[in-house]
This record gives sequence, structure tokens and C-alpha cells, in this order.
Amino acid sequence: MKRLLPSILLSGLLLAAPPTKLSPVSEASYPQTVQAAKGNVVLVNFWATWCEPCRQEMPALAKMAKELGTKKFRLITVSADEPEDQKLAIDFLVKAGIQSPAYIKAAKDDEKFINSIDPKWSGALPALVLYDKTGAKSRVWIGESDLKQVRAAIEKLL
Repeated sequence: MKRLLPSILLSGLLLAAPPTKLSPVSEASYPQTVQAAKGNVVLVNFWATWCEPCRQEMPALAKMAKELGTKKFRLITVSADEPEDQKLAIDFLVKAGIQSPAYIKAAKDDEKFINSIDPKWSGALPALVLYDKTGAKSRVWIGESDLKQVRAAIEKLL
């Protein structure tokens, strides 16, 4: 048992580690990404390093995720940066305090990707999409959001 405990602790630390790479997510894989977190309230943050409002809200989202993480809440980030800017995105996520999982958009068709998230979404950033514990979409925020309202919506679903 003594040997097992450090392994368990280490694996727990690895699960909460900062991202070292961004997994690709496409219009086909996005629904599975959300469904993999079923049983949790999930907030998906679409952002980019070149988007100033995205960069401003990310540390607050990281803090909120840390505070709510033990209450069946998951924050998933999806970067809209170009693949060649993945290192910039990872560096920013680490600096902002974001934990894994983190993704990068790898859409074959941007319009289909955007419509697969929400047909009313134009693709403007930042964008937040909230899912309940069953994986059903609950709410969408486009542009700069009042994070107090976002948190209140999350807490209603917890």
C-alpha cells in the first residue's frame, strides 16, 4: 500500500497538470469531447492568443475552475489559433493557470465547426458554451462576458 499511495498521488497531480500540448478538436470530435465530461457541468471557452478580451478573461476563468473543480465542474479550452501558433497558446494557458484539458481547433470546414457548436454563433471570440451534467447545452455567451453571471449559471447547474 505504501508504494501505491505515491503513484496515486502522482497520477492525481498529472491529471491536474498544465497542458503541454493542445489536442485537436474538429466539428466531428467536438460532441465526443463534451460527452466525455458527462456527469459534470462543463464550460467550454473558445479563445485565441490574438484576442485581447480572451486574454483578459482567461485568468479569471482559471481561478473559477480551480474554485469549482471539486464540485463536478470542468473547464475546457479550445484555442482558435493557427496550428503554427500552438506554442504561444500553450505558453499563455500555463501563464494564466489553466489546467488540462486544452484543445486547438482543427476544423476541416470552419463554418461547419462553428455551426456544430451553435448555429447562432458567428465564430466571434471569446465565446463560452455551458453544458449541464447530461451534456445538454444550457447557455452561450458571445463576446466579453460578465463572469459573475457565468458563475451564477454554472452554480445553478451544480
